[in-house]
Amino acid sequence: MSTPHPLITLAHGLALLIALYAAPTHAADYIGPLFDTHLHYNLEAQTEHPMSDVLARMKSSGVKAIVANSRPNEGTKALASATTQTKVAGVTVVPFVRLYRNREDYNSWYKDETIYDMVLTELAQGTPAGPYKGIGEFHLYDSANAKGAVAKKLMALADEKGLAVLAHVDDAAIDLLMANTPSKGQKTKLIWAHTGIGGVSVARVRELMRRYPLLTGELSYRPGLTCGAGQLCPEWRTLLLEMPTRFVLGSDTWINQRWQSYEALMQGYRTWLGELQKETADRIAWGNAAALLGIK
Repeated sequence: MSTPHPLITLAHGLALLIALYAAPTHAADYIGPLFDTHLHYNLEAQTEHPMSDVLARMKSSGVKAIVANSRPNEGTKALASATTQTKVAGVTVVPFVRLYRNREDYNSWYKDETIYDMVLTELAQGTPAGPYKGIGEFHLYDSANAKGAVAKKLMALADEKGLAVLAHVDDAAIDLLMANTPSKGQKTKLIWAHTGIGGVSVARVRELMRRYPLLTGELSYRPGLTCGAGQLCPEWRTLLLEMPTRFVLGSDTWINQRWQSYEALMQGYRTWLGELQKETADRIAWGNAAALLGIK
């Protein structure tokens, strides 16, 4: 067997060295606890995914607390009532009152006085897991509907009682909803579901975050958050580092397929959280939601 020419050997070694240094490095995935701040246990999920199944998925994903909000509210109350099972799974249930008794309510809740009455009744009754900590998730398909009579009353109620609000809305609706509150948004704990899912720019998100000190961005279904291999896109990485106390995570299990991919969704968060310094990752994964909702 012939001996390789020294120059060929040297060239090969240099190529390997260049490839080594040029190869992208991947930080270890985040391993701390996760707080799922946007979880539904809707009617259609309860047959296909019984309590044992959903809690097993949370446990295997390292999810230690959830914001439960369901259509109808019986799904949330089922989670809140399963105190023995949730304790075994190590999951704290934080109940929110959802505004939907059925799918028809999505399009009219903001002007329906019976919705407001339902919310008052639920708040008065509470749950076996403790009092409701917030209202929502609700949708506004037209931001102008934030001016509806019930939308105004619910935002004022949340502000006065210190309740969080989980809202699936565009950026214009953020300003309109905040205008409905006694504090004009300065004391309003509004969790912005999907943080501008319709394509709101990072610059606009930053502007609203600066305007409203307790506005919190929930990051499920957020286009442009991650780029190749599930890593953070540069603009979002910059924003998260700039405002590490303002963002939270969520699964948004609005259809059964989201339950079926629950572990993968949570793993996706762990991938990009691993890029961040531990203190920042800890805040986004757990600390920000825990502080906002008063959970230890």
